[in-house]
Amino acid sequence: MGFLEDAKDAAEATGEKVGEWAGDMKDRAEDKIDEVKADAEVKKAEAEVKKAEAERDATEAKNDYKEKLRDN
Repeated sequence: MGFLEDAKDAAEATGEKVGEWAGDMKDRAEDKIDEVKADAEVKKAEAEVKKAEAERDATEAKNDYKEKLRDN
């Protein structure tokens, strides 16, 4: 019976290790997903800033043009 108990203990320990490994892999995958989402949000925000800057520059150019027309 000692051999069977040892085998059972070894199998349980292996099962626990596999379970821990699977949990770690799941956590790493979730961390990576969170990282990718955060990067996407940053890129979206940067794009919105660039768009706002372009709109500002376009408005400034339009206003400058209108001012020149008024001066003439």
